[in-house]
Amino acid sequence: MGLFSRKKKPNRFLELLLQQAEYAVEGMEALREYVRQPDESLASRVSKIEKEADEVRRILIDELNRTFVTPFDREDIFALSLNIDDVLDYADTTVDELNMFQVEPNNYIDRMVSLLADAATEIYRGVLRLEDHPGVANDHAVRAKALENRVEQVYREALAHLFVKPESLDGIMEILKLREIYRHLSNAADRGDEAANVIGDIVVKWM
Repeated sequence: MGLFSRKKKPNRFLELLLQQAEYAVEGMEALREYVRQPDESLASRVSKIEKEADEVRRILIDELNRTFVTPFDREDIFALSLNIDDVLDYADTTVDELNMFQVEPNNYIDRMVSLLADAATEIYRGVLRLEDHPGVANDHAVRAKALENRVEQVYREALAHLFVKPESLDGIMEILKLREIYRHLSNAADRGDEAANVIGDIVVKWM
């Protein structure tokens, strides 16, 4: 190494965003396992991951408030962090409502969660490539958006199936419970879509 060589300083905000995105992948994978085989240990794992990710976000916001110059727009840092955080929040509340309503996960829930888990991986890869390969980061963001759109398609299918004429009052109650859970997963998809949009915005501004 030459006398005047300098090691590139790590981008602290990207490190924290990457940690958040990694937790989102772990949380969605745990949710995917949970809906396929509901188990208290998996429910606890989703909750634990969500809390750990919250702590990373607190650190990011604290550092954002104390840093005058940021590597890219602070609004984009904040928005990307917020949307990744919201994805995990909806994963956690989905588990809570499945338990509270005593609903057995069905094929629609499984499909939506599986797509969300794959989208979370694409968002993680997008954040990972933002600094060194922004074009690749944008490709991952586009893939994430395509997966989120598929979640919305399954969501609409699920709603259409729900409103087949119920045979009893219990059937009506089941409709209301499932609709709420579907809505949580749809909201998670919306937040993932927004995270992908922010990645795309950063790429446009900084390429």
